[in-house]
Amino acid sequence: MIKRIFVIFSFFHFFIAAAVAQVGDYRNDLAVGVNGGYVMSNVSFVSKVPQSMLGGITGGITARYTCEKYFSSICAVTAELNFAQIGWQEKIWDMNDQPVPLHTDPTQNLEYKRKMTYVQIPLLARLGWGRERNGVQAFIHLGPQIGFYLNDKVESNFDVRDPAFNPAIENGTFGPDYLYGDLRASHVVAQDTMAVENKFDYGIAVGAGLEFSNRHFGHFMIEGRYYYGLGNIYGNTKRDYFSRSNFGNIVIKCTYLFDIIRTKNSKIK
Repeated sequence: MIKRIFVIFSFFHFFIAAAVAQVGDYRNDLAVGVNGGYVMSNVSFVSKVPQSMLGGITGGITARYTCEKYFSSICAVTAELNFAQIGWQEKIWDMNDQPVPLHTDPTQNLEYKRKMTYVQIPLLARLGWGRERNGVQAFIHLGPQIGFYLNDKVESNFDVRDPAFNPAIENGTFGPDYLYGDLRASHVVAQDTMAVENKFDYGIAVGAGLEFSNRHFGHFMIEGRYYYGLGNIYGNTKRDYFSRSNFGNIVIKCTYLFDIIRTKNSKIK
């Protein structure tokens, strides 16, 4: 844990230093705006929980400070404050990779989703290539992200606390009331009833995209981004059920920025 936190703060230090140190062609551009998009998420559990990606929305505010152009690379720092719906969706399948029917209503299949709301704050180094004021620019993002848990909501068509759905494994055998011993391929269900223990999340985000700029109307961006969580939502000591429970997010987002401060240089295109 201490090593991971050290890595995160090292990234912050590097990005701040990069924004202050001027080596190439000077810039002093500040742009702010809004962003929004779609996020697909899951949680990497160990012991493994079969999942598909859970879809949700994300959106918030963005600020970007451009500090220099070094050869053909435009160097900047981007910060965001976002609300995001993330979590996981379980694949409750049998040994033949088919959905497991609900025993009280065979026309329905067992379904379980956990949707969580987080405040996410990425601080990203940005490198761009192309036009700054009028035209197209390609860019990449890389940097740390922290998150704060707000709440969650379970969507399921069965009662996860009903003994009929709880393996209650003791001495290698299922509990007497469990009805899915011969049906489910995975009998890992502890996550369905566990509350989030660690409400602070942290990790690394990387992204790439295109920016379309107009001197009069601002900057429009589309970006694909991946976030890998370094923290766990549940405890991961030897006494805990899961040794790992970290987030993975794939984000497609659009951003609009308008200039607050713009470098006075007629050579900037």
